[in-house]
Amino acid sequence: MGEQRSLPVPDGLEGERLDAAVARLTGLSRTAAADLIGAGGVFVDGSTALKSQRVLGGQWLEIDMPGPATGPVIVPELIDGLVVVYDDPDIVVVDKPSGVAAHPSPGWTGSTVVGGLAGAGYTISTSGAAERQGVVHRLDVGTSGLMVVAKSETAYSELKRAFKERRVDKEYHTIAQGLLDPLAGTIDAPIDRHPTADHRFAVVANGRASITHYETLEAFPHASLLTIGLETGRTHQIRVHLSALRHPCVGDLTYGADPVLAGRLRLTRQWLHAVRLAFEHPVTGQPVEFRSDYPDDLRTSLALLADGV
Repeated sequence: MGEQRSLPVPDGLEGERLDAAVARLTGLSRTAAADLIGAGGVFVDGSTALKSQRVLGGQWLEIDMPGPATGPVIVPELIDGLVVVYDDPDIVVVDKPSGVAAHPSPGWTGSTVVGGLAGAGYTISTSGAAERQGVVHRLDVGTSGLMVVAKSETAYSELKRAFKERRVDKEYHTIAQGLLDPLAGTIDAPIDRHPTADHRFAVVANGRASITHYETLEAFPHASLLTIGLETGRTHQIRVHLSALRHPCVGDLTYGADPVLAGRLRLTRQWLHAVRLAFEHPVTGQPVEFRSDYPDDLRTSLALLADGV
């Protein structure tokens, strides 16, 4: 451990989960804060605590800060299927295949976008945590499609601001189980970590505001092809919101999809693809837009649905 910090909980954080409060007060990531609490490195009014407990204004926190980071590092590699669709001195836009993470993280031993870019000779921004350099937004490992990565420090700062201010237009396509009623609508439901499953998220009363817009593009006997627009960018947002409606993404076994239907459609991951990304260029200010076609596995599943499988 590094330094020990002692500080009160501000009134403005009353009701927050302990891991969220520690993250906001220290600058640690939410995951790092949760790990620190789990290791017994956080005391609330002199007692050890659970990461999920809610804090009260005025409670006293004693935090044993972690020492210098020795976490995941970027490993340069060549990744089959990672396609660069645009590149200039400030940004690089990639079409990410399924099975590739955005950046290294504890427990992940597979390929990453930043590792693939490094292996291909691209130099990206050094802003952000060491293992997340240049990454301004993420796609889940099992989600394919478009990602933008910052190459310059200016691009990193401006893109982070654009995402925070919701000035980036992100469009996804997914196949959801069943037929949604109504065929188009908005899901406005707060999301936070699942209360019992560490690697999942859920709609919870005191979660972060999360808004998803959907529209049905085509209906099939057992599923619906949807276009999705996001106002917010919470982890697993589309997957959590559709699961909460009892219409999970086909193939998304983590969030309740039918494994039999996934098998019939030859899916080994969720049917979810980032098809369009549009924003103002962070340096020139000019509007840019990028599109991505469905990869082979998703095209195959869609064709099987159309054939009535």
